[in-house]
Amino acid sequence: MRTDTTPTLDAPTAPRGGSALQPVAAGLLAAIVGFASAFTVVLQGLAAAGATPAQAASGLLAVCIGQGLLAILLSWRSRMPISIAWSTPGAALLVATGMPAGGFAAAVGAFLVAAALVVVAGLWRPFGRLVTAIPVPLASAMLAGVLLDLCLAPARAVGAMPMLALPVVLVWALAWRFARLYAVPLAVVTALALIGLTTAVPPEAFSQLWPQPVFVAPAFTTGALVGIAVPLFIVTMASQNVPGLAVLNANGYRPPVGPLFVATGVTSGLAALIGGHAVNLSAITAALCASAEAHPDPARRWPAAVVAGAAYVVIGLFAGFAAAFIAASPPLLIQAVAGLALLGSLGGALSTALAREEERLPAVVTFVTTVSGLSLFGIGAAFWGLVAGGAMMALGRLKI
Repeated sequence: MRTDTTPTLDAPTAPRGGSALQPVAAGLLAAIVGFASAFTVVLQGLAAAGATPAQAASGLLAVCIGQGLLAILLSWRSRMPISIAWSTPGAALLVATGMPAGGFAAAVGAFLVAAALVVVAGLWRPFGRLVTAIPVPLASAMLAGVLLDLCLAPARAVGAMPMLALPVVLVWALAWRFARLYAVPLAVVTALALIGLTTAVPPEAFSQLWPQPVFVAPAFTTGALVGIAVPLFIVTMASQNVPGLAVLNANGYRPPVGPLFVATGVTSGLAALIGGHAVNLSAITAALCASAEAHPDPARRWPAAVVAGAAYVVIGLFAGFAAAFIAASPPLLIQAVAGLALLGSLGGALSTALAREEERLPAVVTFVTTVSGLSLFGIGAAFWGLVAGGAMMALGRLKI
């Protein structure tokens, strides 16, 4: 991973062809797919951490506006398609961890500390190298453990409410077969349509169309800092920032790493004050803006990320309605949609965690400890999963 401050673009020959509308279409698609695929995960995560519906809406607004403005700024200045997104694995972590002692204020304090750690990783190279040196199998196993419970929700929902959940799952499966990119958005649309037909949406949902940021005074507790801040930092770096850089590198872009981490960390800190959990480099929809789908000429793809950022800002203005609508919906059905969105991430995390036989058992220990829900000294299972897996890996490498 490069840590210099000079952006470069490996594009020796600019291909002919392409349309000015290509990056616009790619950017809009990236924003719509990104939002529809995971906004339910974000709202579920914030609610699980103790946020009220108003605070959850404010948090969704914060990450939408933050990631949108940051994508516009970074892409405009660097002339590279630098896509920014919220931390979907981080939101799933909040669902798995639950509300910390001290409530949502303690969670917000943890968000601020996680953001500060990202800034430190960008400013202090030894710390950044230390973060990237965390064994990939353990980080992937922890992520898989965090995601598992949500990924079980579709099956649970089919058993509990088949008339609502089964159509959603069937639409997702058929779309996955014939139009894979649209599978989750179509499942979201189906779920929203069924909810609209079967659930009475409260009138106040329509009175919350205009965004209402809610300031949350942070509290700092040991349990939240160790149980939320550290795992949130790790999954954001390992599951979003590092893969996001890999997508850019694979498409010939070499942005300066340190400033990107600093920018995302500072933005996350500002978003945390009104309930947002984390923003980072996009690892899921980044390829839409950075690949040839955006434009044959790599030097003309950066407007796609600018368009995606602008679209996120506009979408964020409706965060209040989205939160009110979801709050009135059957929770298990919303979790099912979120689980469908995360199945691919679960598969990728498990594949990476179990790839090497000599590291498989420590990864499994990390996974099962994370899934167990173990809580010691007010610290959640994700942290203890890393500790247990790390101890097993160290024991396996011990030379006697």
